[in-house]
Amino acid sequence: FFIQLLESVCEDKPSRKAEPSERTNTLALTDDLHLPVAVPEVPSSPRHEFPADWSLKTRLLFMSSQPFTWAEHLKAQEEAQGFTQHCRATETNLPQSVQEPKLSTELRCAFQQSLVYWLHPSLPWLQLFPRIGADRKIVGKAAPWSQDEALQQVLMSDWSVSFTSLYNLLKAKLCPYFYVCTYQFTILFRAAGLAGSDVITAVISPTTRGLREAMRNDGIEFSLPLVEESRTRKQKNSEENMENKVANSLKVGNGLEDGEEPAPSDDEDESFSWLEEMGVQDKVKKPDTISIKLRKEKHEVQVDHRPESLVLVKGTNTFTLLNFLINCKSLVAVAGPQAGLPPTLLSPVAFRGGTMQTLKARSINAKARVHSVYEDISSLEIVGPVMPHSLHALTVLLKAAQQGAFSAALYTHEPTAVFNAHLDAANPALNKETVCKDLTACGLHPKTLDQLSQCPTLGKSSIRFLEMKDYAYSWKS
Repeated sequence: FFIQLLESVCEDKPSRKAEPSERTNTLALTDDLHLPVAVPEVPSSPRHEFPADWSLKTRLLFMSSQPFTWAEHLKAQEEAQGFTQHCRATETNLPQSVQEPKLSTELRCAFQQSLVYWLHPSLPWLQLFPRIGADRKIVGKAAPWSQDEALQQVLMSDWSVSFTSLYNLLKAKLCPYFYVCTYQFTILFRAAGLAGSDVITAVISPTTRGLREAMRNDGIEFSLPLVEESRTRKQKNSEENMENKVANSLKVGNGLEDGEEPAPSDDEDESFSWLEEMGVQDKVKKPDTISIKLRKEKHEVQVDHRPESLVLVKGTNTFTLLNFLINCKSLVAVAGPQAGLPPTLLSPVAFRGGTMQTLKARSINAKARVHSVYEDISSLEIVGPVMPHSLHALTVLLKAAQQGAFSAALYTHEPTAVFNAHLDAANPALNKETVCKDLTACGLHPKTLDQLSQCPTLGKSSIRFLEMKDYAYSWKS
């Protein structure tokens, strides 16, 4: 069906805002809320859990026939309790259905807890996420470091300390994952036990041949899983086609005659041994090493800046990657609005030099047209860098507060959608109980941890639309 939000029925009533303007910097709902929103078709087989989505979201828009008044006007004590619960990684287990959500202090504190994330650097006048394609939003803003090399060195030194702190937390399984957002690419570091892998992994996207060459020169072992998957698939298809051709030729009696030489292979075409037999090997120019190397890497070069350029680094090589990134000069822009600005670090848990931030939330009531009939509909908008654990935590709260019925439009930061690809590091036989036990101190709720430990199943796409009916999920990617 189609939903058209016509007007806010409480536009002039401050009591309907999620947060009073004097206490919280909330963002108004964007104009596209008032345009027709096509609700995509969803799978016909609902499940009690949706797959892990490792992409970063810029915005979530939840809709429900039940009001979101419980998410409005949090008391100072509820805010403080929510922050405390986050810092202490307190588990909140709500009943299947909260009868009076607005009166549930436990629910409201858990809502505040789910909005918290950690950021470095912290420059309130700049939008530090997303970084790819952010020049237009940053241009014209004060950037005293852009022409001051000494200040740039101080910022990068501070950034290196924070980056190293996050990696050490990850290695100790006290941080489940974190993101490094540069102006050209994004990196997702995941602790051992997540995404079906039994070792630490780092995925980088998009990449270029120059970056990959620099990593190789630094001794970093990595793979291009999507390129290799494509190559394997083509090889398999080629073998199947060859088998079919042979079978058909035998069937019609066109097999090779006795003594007939088979057609030369590509490898044989590239052999130059016959030149020696003719005695002209020195007179014919043969491809040099560089030409052969470029030909072999042709397919790899073609994927630059595309999702297929995803790089996977595993195990101890992630530590080498850490040192490489700290010393990589191309990590920071040398010109333009982002010149001298260190990459953005995003984490679900506290780390050295990190600043506590909260996602911006606002609810609004409106009229919606459903099957030619206007009905009241409530919506809750969440804006900011929404990480996987926040998405899952929010859906758990809405499941209880909205009586198992809501829908959500998810806005993905597109360069990170490929993080949902199934990687060769995945180990389907990984013991879930062992994973949960090893990562109990990582700061995530056990249910969230269970979801994120699963092997990725969304491929190169991400969840765009999520719906819950009768406490069962369906989604569209």
